[in-house]
Amino acid sequence: MKKLMTMTRQFRDDENGAAMVEYSILIGIIAAASIVAVIAIGGWVGSQFTGLCAKLSGTGIGSAGTGTGACSTTTG
Repeated sequence: MKKLMTMTRQFRDDENGAAMVEYSILIGIIAAASIVAVIAIGGWVGSQFTGLCAKLSGTGIGSAGTGTGACSTTTG
């Protein structure tokens, strides 16, 4: 019986599992925030390039024949 009580106290006092859960939650929050930031920055950069292409619209390097002309604008 004494051995069972000793094992019960050791199990109660062991906090390694709780620390692992806390670190796992923290890593999950950091990963989610990173993904949201990358998506938001990607959208902003995409809109900046779309705006740049709209401003150039035939007056940039592509119309001079020395660029790639990769700027595609959609009308709709």
